[in-house]
This record gives sequence, structure tokens and C-alpha cells, in this order.
Amino acid sequence: MQVIAITGGKGGVGKTNISVNLAVSMAKEGLDVMLFDADLGLANVDVLLGMSVQKTLADVFAGREQLGDVVVNGPEGLRVVPAASGVAQMADLDPAIQQDLVRAFSEQLSPPEVLIVDTGAGIDHTVQTFVAACQTVVVVVCDEPASLTDSYALMKVMRNEKGVRRFEVLANQVDTPAQGRHIYDRLTKVTDKYLDVELGYLGAVPTDSYLRRAVQERKPLVSVYPRSPAAAAIRDVGRRLTRQSIHAEAAGVGFFVEQLLAQRQQSQPSGVPH
Repeated sequence: MQVIAITGGKGGVGKTNISVNLAVSMAKEGLDVMLFDADLGLANVDVLLGMSVQKTLADVFAGREQLGDVVVNGPEGLRVVPAASGVAQMADLDPAIQQDLVRAFSEQLSPPEVLIVDTGAGIDHTVQTFVAACQTVVVVVCDEPASLTDSYALMKVMRNEKGVRRFEVLANQVDTPAQGRHIYDRLTKVTDKYLDVELGYLGAVPTDSYLRRAVQERKPLVSVYPRSPAAAAIRDVGRRLTRQSIHAEAAGVGFFVEQLLAQRQQSQPSGVPH
């Protein structure tokens, strides 16, 4: 199983749109994909997919439902684990509850070929825990000073607090491919100088008016406007990630569970190191 975190230091960079469309795109390629909405405070994967969700992770934590009972079927055979938007206590889970969650993942769900974890924005403890448990970390960044600064801060915290060394950079909402590469080069220039990390470049997703239409229609862009520029770019990203997994070390749900449990044993992070 390939476990991919889609994250970003700043909100508003299109992270969840990337997660949703990447998951659907990879499912359309014939892969068994599960999308886990780990943005536990402001979940909206179900909204972008146009799904009516009756049960969420909040019901699991409350003991009303089993994890396997809240998984819903999405387009192209995609399976979705929905979180609960606006439930304040879910935004920063107690480590013991996190442990119960990941054990349920191992025991109650049929393992997919690809697990995509859509994290929250920022660098809080829950975001760090989920990101550190994934094999591949995709950082979505756009050409704004705050996005670049916050992406650097995220990588710095993940390196110092969780030991994550490799990040895949995906430039989003760009005007040209050259602009996407320029964003990556700017990040690399800083990280090469100040951080002991490796960056890979996944590519760039262009600004696309069809994406706005798809969001308004509550349907995945890659399904309703498959020939749009952004849809084509996201398909390319999915294929690059699939090629990477061929050379990666094999793992399964157990890997994801073990990594999350390992995070629980570490001390609480103190924030961004100075």
C-alpha cells in the first residue's frame, strides 16, 4: 500500500481539491484508492465530492459507530473516510484517541492499494502526527509569500520534530509551468541552505476556471471536466506518484498504524523552532 499525505503550511492553497481529484484520478486508473479526510476540524472532502454523509469519525470517537461503518463509497470506486467539520474537540485529538483510530484502521478496513491522507493546514500536533505516518509527503504550495513561508515552516517542524527528510513539492494555481518550477527553485534555495531535507518536484497544476465550476457543481474536476488543463496536470501527478511507488519499499495498513503509534510515544512538539 502506498500512503500519501497531502498537506500544506497555509490554508487556501487548494490542498483538499488536490487530494480529492488526485484520489479520483488514481481510482480512474484502476487502482483501489481510499481517501482519509484527516482535516479533523474543518473537513470538506465530502462536500467537494457531492456526497451526503450521515456518519463521520465523530461517531466513531463517541462510540456510536465502528470505523468500518462510516466509510462511504465515492465516484470511480473511491472509498472515503469522512471527518466532521466544525467539531472543535476533533481538531486536536488526544493521543489515546488517535491510537484507537489507527487500530481500527488496521482491524476494520480492507486495505487499499493507495491511501491518500488529506491533512489540515498548519503545523499543529494532529497534522504532524498524520504527516509523519505517511510514506510520501506532498506539500502543496502556491506563489504567495505566506504560502512559501508557511511551507518552509512546515518542513522545518517535520524535520526537527518528526525526522521527516523527504518532501514532494506540488505547485498549485500557477499561470505557467515555468512559474511552478520557479516556486520549487525558491523553496529549494532556502531549504538547501538551512534545512537537512530533500525536495522533489511533482509538477504544477495551472489556474483553471473549470475547477471553480466543478467545485460549484460539487463534482470532481477530473470526472466532469477531464480535458481541462488542471485535470490533465493532476492525472500526470498521480502517474508520477504511482511510478514512485514501484520503487518504494512495500508497506500496508500495518505500516500506517505502526507509524502513527510511534508518533504517540514522542513528546509533544513545542512549536516552530527558532
